Amino acid sequence: MENISPAVIADADAISKLVNMAYRGDSGRQGWTTEADLIDGTRTDAELLQAVIQRADSVILKYVQDNEITGCVELRLEGDKLYLGMLTVKPTLQGGGIGKRLMQAAEAYAREKGCKAIFMNVLTDRAELIAWYERQGYYDTGARKPFAFTDPRFGQPKKPLEFMIMEKKLK
Repeated sequence: MENISPAVIADADAISKLVNMAYRGDSGRQGWTTEADLIDGTRTDAELLQAVIQRADSVILKYVQDNEITGCVELRLEGDKLYLGMLTVKPTLQGGGIGKRLMQAAEAYAREKGCKAIFMNVLTDRAELIAWYERQGYYDTGARKPFAFTDPRFGQPKKPLEFMIMEKKLK
């Protein structure tokens, strides 16, 4: 059985492990979304995720399959737009449609909240990921911002990095 629902505080540790497995270290190399060649360290931790879950303007949707959290996405309201981040699928399950289902759930959430668009930050070095988002209807807005996190809990870049801002208008 599979379902998508809002994460609760008790899910923070499992989501943290999932996100770090998918984005950093050798475990992420089992999938195609790893940032291991670009950034050292962790991607997030349970404390940061608990704070997101507790915010009134944010939600983390979790994808549960066979009683295991195998995917998630962070959503945050920003005016009439929805920020989408931390889209994660367990590396060994990538390519099986979980990411698309989470994106569809994010769009449904955005429409429910009256948002006109969804936007995200994507590292410009992530050509395959950018192409995947383009296939989902997102486009490059032309805006860029540096990867300027100073908190080591977000990892340490191995080289200068920047984010591309991508957006999808909702109908």
